[in-house]
Amino acid sequence: MTKFSSEVEVRGHLIDSMILTKIFDVIMDLGGEFEVLQMNVGKKKKEPSYAKLQIQGKTQDHLDKILEQVYREGATATIGKNVSLKAAPKDMVMPDDFYSTTNNTTEILLSDKWVLVDNMMMDKCIVVKNGKASCTPIRDIKKGDLVVVGESGVKITPPERPREGSNVFAFMGSSSSSERPTQHIAKKVAEDIFRTKKSGGKILLVGGPAIVHTGAADSVAELIRLGYIDGILAGNALAVHDIEYATLGTSLGMNVHDGSLAVKGHRNHMDTINAVFRAGSISNMVKKGELRRGILYECVKKKIPYILAGSIRDDGPLPDVITDTAVAQKEYKKVLKEAKMVIMVSTMLHSIATGNMLPAHVKVIVVDISQPTVTKLMDRGTWQALGIVTDVGAFLPLVSQEIKKIRK
Repeated sequence: MTKFSSEVEVRGHLIDSMILTKIFDVIMDLGGEFEVLQMNVGKKKKEPSYAKLQIQGKTQDHLDKILEQVYREGATATIGKNVSLKAAPKDMVMPDDFYSTTNNTTEILLSDKWVLVDNMMMDKCIVVKNGKASCTPIRDIKKGDLVVVGESGVKITPPERPREGSNVFAFMGSSSSSERPTQHIAKKVAEDIFRTKKSGGKILLVGGPAIVHTGAADSVAELIRLGYIDGILAGNALAVHDIEYATLGTSLGMNVHDGSLAVKGHRNHMDTINAVFRAGSISNMVKKGELRRGILYECVKKKIPYILAGSIRDDGPLPDVITDTAVAQKEYKKVLKEAKMVIMVSTMLHSIATGNMLPAHVKVIVVDISQPTVTKLMDRGTWQALGIVTDVGAFLPLVSQEIKKIRK
């Protein structure tokens, strides 16, 4: 053993999930060397593999940098060290060497026992209190909170590659393309939504106004009515477009069904906002019978949450819109808790925000007409991400139709 070396071990589906390959790449990219001391490969699909490596660096500092990255790929030290904790110096301030989280399942070694970290999200810190560990955003840090510092005593478990042959994520190989048959993909997505819901899983939709503009609002409303969507995360625009379409038949003054411009249609957008303010809220519009269909109507009737996060560009915004972004973020988190699948449709900014709050094991489906947008949103560090480059106005009705076929 060289002077600047350390032994690490890693368990799991190392081969098919490429965990070991990533660890090797990290070591070589950082100029280190490694030797495989032990390797046991699982012989069955669900049987995990095990590897023990000796990692060598040029200096102790060099070795520490390599180990920091290797730990983030799922390796742990063979000799377990308890995590180091430091008190937060004041509210909303973390210790200098705080551990910055990933969205992967994470455990910490606390008093010689592995403790699962709750509420995993990326780019947060870990706070320990009363023997429990939780992933915590900087705004929620209080003076004196014990925060995990450094990389020692932290264990990450990367997500496994999906194995079910009929699973849409395995079928698509976790890549995005506009070349695959849309009907076939819609069927696979519908089957996975149906399976997720049948097993009691929570499904959320993050949506933009293009859902309405392209003619897919009726399909989304139907999915809510049938019980396949458990919450909507969006902004002011989706709500305004949806209510305009439901009450006036237009979206930004355009007749949705034939694409023609309505007479004085430019007023419809602002008339809609005015109507909601007159009623006091979206739910009041439903109670008064002024809103009788649409995405938000179904949310109110089914009593499922809809969180509308505001931005500086909003018209109005509607009285239901949360204009304080910190508050909106907290409300998004509440709805996302325990989600099994999130469908992101034609809204890059709200989808990125949502993605930052999701643990890596949550299934993500991204649908957008723009390939660069889909690629950016899929970069979640998870095997269970599916990108579909297509017109949402054509795709979502197909998914709705396929789900209705399955239900029969």
